[in-house]
Amino acid sequence: MARQTPLFRLHQELGARMVDFGGWAMPVQYSSQIGEHHAVRRAAGVFDVSHMGVLDLRGARVREFLRQLLANDVARLKTPGKALYSCMLNERGGVLDDLITYYLGDSWYRLVVNAGTRDKDLAWIRERARAFAVEVSERSDLAMLAVQGPEARAKAARLLPPAEGSTALTLEKFVGRELGRWFVARTGYTGEDGFEIMMPAADAVPAWRSLNSLGVASCGLGARDTLRLEAGMNLYGNDMDESTHPFESGLGWTVVLVPPERDFVGRAALEPLAREGSPRKLVGLLLEERGVLRAHQRVLARDAAGKDAGEGEITSGSYSPTLERSIALARVPAATAGRVQVEVRGKLLEASVVKPPFVRDGQSQI
Repeated sequence: MARQTPLFRLHQELGARMVDFGGWAMPVQYSSQIGEHHAVRRAAGVFDVSHMGVLDLRGARVREFLRQLLANDVARLKTPGKALYSCMLNERGGVLDDLITYYLGDSWYRLVVNAGTRDKDLAWIRERARAFAVEVSERSDLAMLAVQGPEARAKAARLLPPAEGSTALTLEKFVGRELGRWFVARTGYTGEDGFEIMMPAADAVPAWRSLNSLGVASCGLGARDTLRLEAGMNLYGNDMDESTHPFESGLGWTVVLVPPERDFVGRAALEPLAREGSPRKLVGLLLEERGVLRAHQRVLARDAAGKDAGEGEITSGSYSPTLERSIALARVPAATAGRVQVEVRGKLLEASVVKPPFVRDGQSQI
């Protein structure tokens, strides 16, 4: 039986269509997926992201531990509340998960991990944390809401007492702070501004209803997926997984190899790729003909001279409600440039190679 978030019954009451996502019963849409997408781009929407795993790590050596666990370097985090996006790798350099780390104090960090990898991540982290005497606590007492869109922060701040709401509005991007019973972070997964708010589970339903009363639209996973794809953001299990490494997943920027003595898990496998280059890369595709791009469609690549560069595959694809065109992320040979052909229902359709994001802050980047 699929797990349920604290908002499960409210989703049913609001008429959401529920699906199994990573072992959780989650709303895929409430009314119109495209309508929910546009609500986030044009005003504000709220998503239930309580299925994500929230892990608190505490101990005198927790920073040392995380510098060994993650490909990005938490030593970059100097100010309490500052967040860092990183991959957690296996010894082969494959991506076990992509996650966010918050620096909350010298002996306290908070990780937010993906729902589908939550149990695997917890076991992996706990096994390695023992050697550093780091305590790992799963915060299953918390719910998490993502409020996203150009009006999201102003509306979400109204749920807090005036002083705390004002503080929330001063947060810089990729920074979180405890405000009363809530942890408010200026992060998100849509390419829009907004907050991700962790709160006691009992607060989730009243908070959602209050946001609805302020005109914030209830949004499901369907809109969340098209929004993140327009923003050029990876989806774990599609655009990267344990069989792929960061350099072929558009995530090379999250791998920090300096100083050389920081021996994080997967470093030895990645160093040759950093020196010699990856034979594959992740690119954006914009379909030039009528059709819909989907994951696993075959891509016939060309190099800058228009010559055959080999084959690749779409990792994520969909219709873009903002651009009113079909877009995709694809893993292709490193020499790929200009235009490619995508096999759609037995036909080869032309697509342009572009650099993500496709949309950011409601505006086309193409």
